[in-house]
Amino acid sequence: MEFVVLGLLMMQSQTVYELNQSFKRGISLFYSASYGSLQAALKKLLEKGWVAYSEEVENGRHKKVYAALPAGQEAFLEWMRSETPDSKLEVTALSKMFFLGLVEGYEEKRAILKEITEKLDSALSGLEALDRELEHMDVPEPYRDIFRYQRKTLEYGIGSHRFAREWFARELEALERLPEA
Repeated sequence: MEFVVLGLLMMQSQTVYELNQSFKRGISLFYSASYGSLQAALKKLLEKGWVAYSEEVENGRHKKVYAALPAGQEAFLEWMRSETPDSKLEVTALSKMFFLGLVEGYEEKRAILKEITEKLDSALSGLEALDRELEHMDVPEPYRDIFRYQRKTLEYGIGSHRFAREWFARELEALERLPEA
């Protein structure tokens, strides 16, 4: 959450209300946030010295406008370059794609997309191996119906990972075809 908030603040300074609206306008498709989670993230970012705020008065109302500091911008770029965690693969990969335009330079963008594509490929291989293993499992009769639907969730995961891997691979190929490549 902290890095998504940092990315939004790198694009423009915002209030908590504006950050919430930014989530609703696009990020909520893959990442959900509440006012409470946004305020908690901002508190952590303030403690780390990655953001600051200014107090403004608009129409007689006081508001805090948050902005990313240079240390926060560097932390954000380090996160973009970091390994995508297996446990939050889809959300992190989509978050990094959402903010890829904040990364300067073809090689850095390419490295980020390549890492995500390789991570998705590895995760997909693991799911497919599990599917092959389960295919030969002898399930007792009383549990076959339960097992069938549990395998359906694995089927969904395989399809979802396959789509994501192919989609990110196409984006990587598209980047590599750009004139600055």
